[in-house]
Amino acid sequence: MSFIVAIDGPAGSGKGTITKLIGEKFNLTNIDTGAMYRCVALTCLENDITDKQLDKIEQILEKIDIKLKRINDNQIVLLNGKDVTSKIRTTEVDNAVAKFAALKIVRDKMTPLQREMGKQDNIIMEGRDIGTVVFPNADVKIFLDCSVEERAKRRYKQNIEKGINCSYEEVLKSIKERHLLETKRDIAPFVKAEDAIYIDSTNMTIPEVVDKISKIIKEKMN
Repeated sequence: MSFIVAIDGPAGSGKGTITKLIGEKFNLTNIDTGAMYRCVALTCLENDITDKQLDKIEQILEKIDIKLKRINDNQIVLLNGKDVTSKIRTTEVDNAVAKFAALKIVRDKMTPLQREMGKQDNIIMEGRDIGTVVFPNADVKIFLDCSVEERAKRRYKQNIEKGINCSYEEVLKSIKERHLLETKRDIAPFVKAEDAIYIDSTNMTIPEVVDKISKIIKEKMN
């Protein structure tokens, strides 16, 4: 059996950065499930398909091909053979992804794919329902959280660094709306797993968070 670390948390909590660093430290394959849902949202947006058009979404899901690759320490997202690493991080996709991710047909397609990835190697997987739905028996479960204002500040900074044009207010509004959608949805609602270790990173540095999670992993590995 592979060793599985599940890191759940809201948008902007630092999951991506922490997961990358922990993965490198313990030689774990890093799987960003959020990128997979973003690929679905991007495909639907590019084809003018709304979250209400289930038949058309189902047709897309039948053909969609998503691959996550690591090149020079960077995760590359391939959607139907094309590099969409930057395209899935636009404000437009940010605002749409939660609606598509809430659909049963989308989660029914993505969850088995994520579980299959977990069979192939020792992994660290980040998302919203990894410790509750995808891998409820994960060896380590972390729920990484921080204040909504800090999350918006971090996401805004990331967007600016990537050349994505947006305002802090837009990011804050998007994060609040997304959180509401994710926690209230019927399918796999975003909640903390009962046995997950809660970490509030609002006033913590990245090295402090990495150190805390590293200690938890080391205890489980020994």
